[in-house]
Amino acid sequence: MTSSIVDSDTWIRRFHPAPAAPVRLVCFPHAGGSASFYFPVARALSPGIDVLAVQYPGRQDRRADPNVGDIHDLADLVAEAVRGWTDKPLAFFGHSLGAVLAYEVALRLEASGDATLVRLFASGRRAPSRYRNEGVHKRSDSGVIAELQALSGTDAAVLGDPEILRMILPAIRSDYRAIETYQHDPTRGLSAPITAFTGDDDPKTSLEEALAWSGHTSGAFELQVFPGGHFFVSSQAPKVLAAITEQLG
Repeated sequence: MTSSIVDSDTWIRRFHPAPAAPVRLVCFPHAGGSASFYFPVARALSPGIDVLAVQYPGRQDRRADPNVGDIHDLADLVAEAVRGWTDKPLAFFGHSLGAVLAYEVALRLEASGDATLVRLFASGRRAPSRYRNEGVHKRSDSGVIAELQALSGTDAAVLGDPEILRMILPAIRSDYRAIETYQHDPTRGLSAPITAFTGDDDPKTSLEEALAWSGHTSGAFELQVFPGGHFFVSSQAPKVLAAITEQLG
C-alpha cells in the first residue's frame, strides 16, 4: 500500500526548527503515540540537533486519515516523507513500536542511498528478530485499555474519559496490529550503528532481547540500560537526552 506521492508536511512535525544544526534526529512514536510526545525533546535538543517527529495517521490533526495497520506499509510511506529532509545527516530515534518502524525506514533509505544515516536509537523494544505472541490487538476494548494502564504511558485522565477513548482506540488497536503482525527479513540489516536503550524493569523487553539488536547491524552497537519500566524515556528523560546528545555530538 505504498504511495508514489507522499506529502512530507502531513507526516513530519518540526516543533523547534534548528536549521544550523549539523544533524537531524527523526523521532518515531510508540503505539498509540503521536508526534507531540517529542515536543519536549525538540525543545531540549534545539539548536544543536534539528528534531523532526513523525505523525502517524488516525490521531490528533490526522484523526480523519485512515489508520495503517502494517509496519511495512507504514515504513514505505514514512520513508517517502523523510526523503524530503535528507539534505543533512539523519539519526533515527524510535520508542517501542517506533523502534521497529525506525529500523524499517532506515533499511529503505540505506538501500536506496537517499540519506546519510549516522545512528539508529532503538528504545524500549526487543530486536526485530525476537518475537512474543501477545495479541493485544485482538483483545476487547477493555483489554486494550488494561494494557495501556499496565505500561503507564497514557495519561490516566485520557483512560478515564470514555469519549476520548472512543476516538483514540481505533488508532491504538491499529498500531498494535501493525507491530504484532510484523515479520522482519533476516537477510537484511543496517550498516549504520545502533544504540539500544532499555529500562531495567521493562516487562516488554528483556536484556537479552535488547542485546539482540546487535545482530541487525554490521556497524557498531551499544546498549544503555536506564532505571524504570517501559516508559523510562519519560521518567529518565534528562539522562536519555544526554545520551543522545553525546552520541550525536
